[in-house]
Amino acid sequence: MKVYNSIDDCCHIKNAIITLGMYDGVHIGHQTIVKQLNNIAQKENGESVLLTFYPHPRKVIQPDFKLELLSTLSEKEDILYSLELDNLVIHPFTKDFSQVSAKDFIIEYLIKKMNLHTLVIGHDHHFGKNREGNFEQLEKLSREYGFNLIQLEAIQHEESAISSTKIRKALKEGNIEYANQALKYNYPLSGVVVHGDKLGRELGFPTANLEVDPSKLIPKDGVYAVSVFVEDKKYLGLLSIGYRVTVTNSREHRIEVNILNFNQDIYGKTIRLEFLGRLRDEKKFNSLDQLIEAMNNDKENALKNYSSYK
Repeated sequence: MKVYNSIDDCCHIKNAIITLGMYDGVHIGHQTIVKQLNNIAQKENGESVLLTFYPHPRKVIQPDFKLELLSTLSEKEDILYSLELDNLVIHPFTKDFSQVSAKDFIIEYLIKKMNLHTLVIGHDHHFGKNREGNFEQLEKLSREYGFNLIQLEAIQHEESAISSTKIRKALKEGNIEYANQALKYNYPLSGVVVHGDKLGRELGFPTANLEVDPSKLIPKDGVYAVSVFVEDKKYLGLLSIGYRVTVTNSREHRIEVNILNFNQDIYGKTIRLEFLGRLRDEKKFNSLDQLIEAMNNDKENALKNYSSYK
């Protein structure tokens, strides 16, 4: 997969079969579109292209909006690479660019600069200034400028259309099962291991405290079974998200993972987690003994139900 950092850099793409959008999470619906792109590109002797934007348009148009993304840019690239996309174009999104009309965007960018052959869009796609561009307008432009246009049906899961919004909602509710099914992979989270207060070690459950990308969506507070990737090795872990209400009065939100059968110094290293399942809610216990008992139960539960994922 070739990666371009601007539309201006990708002027030599042959018979571009293009889709566009943020593709946050690259869920099943997005994956279906990419597969369709690749199939069309093969038939038309062309190349599949995803045009996306950075930073997220919401961040430019509404700077104070709290952005919670399913995938970082690097995670998105990894997933698209695995789908064998030919070209990924990451165009800078600016205030000036946000003012480009839908018609000018199609003509000046997709047709003149990207050699548009076929445009493939999802069932509810809108684009351009104020999201004014829609399928009806695209149909008129396709006839006028001679490009092919394909609109795909919505991909269903549990009798409703899959969307990044629904996956975000599920994660905020702790519904890891739905999120993983809709994504068709286990929801990931990466972070740099930073120093904590080492309370977990005193309780017999040493943890790695993670500092994560502030724009990455963090699932609902609680305890989760996770796969942990340290360099090229995979481990089973217990991830705690919350405020450690039993052992401290601090209102500092923590993300910390106890990596099972692991004893290495990983401070300063970046590790990757994949959510396997939710074990329980965050709870304030009456004593440290009760907390330790609960943590041992978490470990037993994870080993019993998720060891095969390791």
